[in-house]
This record gives sequence, structure tokens and C-alpha cells, in this order.
Amino acid sequence: MLNFTIKNYLKLVLIISLTSIISAYYIEHILGHQPCNLCLVERIPYGLSIFVIVINFLLKKYQKFLILLLALIFIFSFSISIYHLGIEQGFFQESAICGLKSTSEILSKEELLKQLNEKTISCKDVTFRIFGLSLTTINIVLSLFLTILSIKIIISYEKFKN
Repeated sequence: MLNFTIKNYLKLVLIISLTSIISAYYIEHILGHQPCNLCLVERIPYGLSIFVIVINFLLKKYQKFLILLLALIFIFSFSISIYHLGIEQGFFQESAICGLKSTSEILSKEELLKQLNEKTISCKDVTFRIFGLSLTTINIVLSLFLTILSIKIIISYEKFKN
């Protein structure tokens, strides 16, 4: 039987997070599929989880708190992904975040006008699919899995403790 410990759980989350981030950048920069703004936001939880896990391995303190933090991070990821899927499926209207570009790129009113005239990637357009599923749908499954696993670890913390 698989020896499931908190250390193994953290390694699993780290592998999933790294794979997700690397895949997203590969699809964007190598395959040339531009992400919408919500796709970019959906990357944040994976980056945060990598940071939290590295902190856990370095400090070896506050492990239960950090696992709770991971659960909250993936609840956020799941929520954003559900919202994004709702936009893709036409259940929700695109919000302002879908049309915004980085404000650091806007230096003058001419730059602002230029950005308003440029075509931005719509949050409702799916430009890349794997096995017929949008990356948002795959993110929903991963986020839900990691949320449930995190909550299970928190509830049974003493049982899974190293």
C-alpha cells in the first residue's frame, strides 16, 4: 500500500504545480497560444503553492497552517476556474479583467489609445484544448482534487504526520 504522508502530499502538489506552470508557459511561448487575462490569473495559485511548499521545506514549521493555506489557495483556483468556465460557456458576461492589459505598459494617453485599438484575447475564446477539454476545465479538475486532498490532510493531520 502507498505510504501517504504529508511530505508525499507536498511533493505531489509541488509536481502538479510545476507541471501546470511549465505546461502553461510551453503552450504560450512554444506553441504560440496567447492566454486571456483570466488564464494568467489561474497561474497565480500554482506559483503561490510552489512558494508555500518551498517555505515549508525550508522552515519545517507551521506545517498545518501552510497546508490550510494551500487548501485556501486551491479553493481560490477552483473558484476562478469555475467563473472562467462560466464565461467560456456563456453563463456569465466577461468582466473588466478580461479586457485589461498590464497597467505598467500604459505610459501615456497615446499608449492607452493604442491598447484600446489592439485586439485582446477574449476570456470566452478557447484557443487550446487537450482531449477536447479547455485548460480551464482541466484546471477545475486539478484544483478540486488538490482542495479535497488538502482538506483531508488537515482533518486527519495527526494520522498523516511524518
